[in-house]
Amino acid sequence: MGQKVNPTGFRVGITEPWRSRWYSIKRGYGDNLLQDFRIRDHIKRNYSFAGIPEVEIERRGENLRIIVQTARPGVLIGKKGAKVDKLRDELRDLTGASDLELKIKEISKPEINAQLVAENVAEQLERRQSFRRTLKRAVQITMESGALGCKLRIGGRLGGADMARIEKQRLGRIPLSTLRANISYGFAEARTTYGKIGVKCWIYLGEHPLRKKGKVATDGADAQAG
Repeated sequence: MGQKVNPTGFRVGITEPWRSRWYSIKRGYGDNLLQDFRIRDHIKRNYSFAGIPEVEIERRGENLRIIVQTARPGVLIGKKGAKVDKLRDELRDLTGASDLELKIKEISKPEINAQLVAENVAEQLERRQSFRRTLKRAVQITMESGALGCKLRIGGRLGGADMARIEKQRLGRIPLSTLRANISYGFAEARTTYGKIGVKCWIYLGEHPLRKKGKVATDGADAQAG
């Protein structure tokens, strides 16, 4: 059997940053980890309409900083910042943090964000769209937006079939074993009347800029790899 590894976890600490950036002693580690899970779950469950693929969390002493990446910042912020103020208050009540900073970060090209592509495909499957047409269209749009490769894989009772199966669509290159490759990975689930359909997406965006021509990042500056 082939051994699978998460493309993001495979590159964390090499070309990908940690999604949670903080340090804790052993006694408080579990509480902080559970709090991170609750923060992400609350944001994804209640504000998914804003196209949020990723939530980053930073802790410095008593300061809690939450960075929300969104494809539709105007929808998340709301009129005169009403929605973002409401979200900040909800997170403050959820975490009990007195010093909480909420930052909204816009995603300039949602078409090449694997998590958003996977969620879009899952949404179309829930609307009973043709899965083959949906996969083909999603891959073509991603490639036209500047990606060097795209692979989509769905599994489940496709089209209401009695037996679950897998369908794939792929264009371009997907070098998953190359650490310097900038791979965007996303996973979503479509909840249909026949059961759940899993959607996985891989998008190749080229060689990571910090790894080109034998250079690696060291303390904020590029150093020549010898």
